[in-house]
Amino acid sequence: MGLFDALEISASGLSAERLRMDVVAENLANAQSTRGAGGGPYRRKEVVLQEAGGGAFAMALDAARAGGSASRGVRVAAIVEDGAPDRLVYDPGHPDADARGYVRMPNVNTVTEMVDLIAASRGYEANVTAMQAAKQMFTKTLELLR
Repeated sequence: MGLFDALEISASGLSAERLRMDVVAENLANAQSTRGAGGGPYRRKEVVLQEAGGGAFAMALDAARAGGSASRGVRVAAIVEDGAPDRLVYDPGHPDADARGYVRMPNVNTVTEMVDLIAASRGYEANVTAMQAAKQMFTKTLELLR
């Protein structure tokens, strides 16, 4: 493992968690949007993360033993739409109400989004802490070499 691999891994985690927070913010902003680009209500989005090396743990371990580089953190594999059904809300005065007075609302639950936001924020903080620890280790190493 090289000197800056820890920073590279933490940086990939920071980018992934920032994107998760952006997607959660988009979901919250569109929680009441009844008309999306496709004509229907907004669909909740989720971020799918994947190991950056794409290999299995055993392959990464073998590569590290051989002096090669192991996984390089995390990457965003995809941003997918949640398959949960839309909510039906009775509001006959709404412009998007059907003949029975029901409006199809987005499948966004604000409580779930806030929990996801807190989890992404904590993940971001953990990566910042890991970067600070790596920086302190580098500083101590340089002090020992003096």
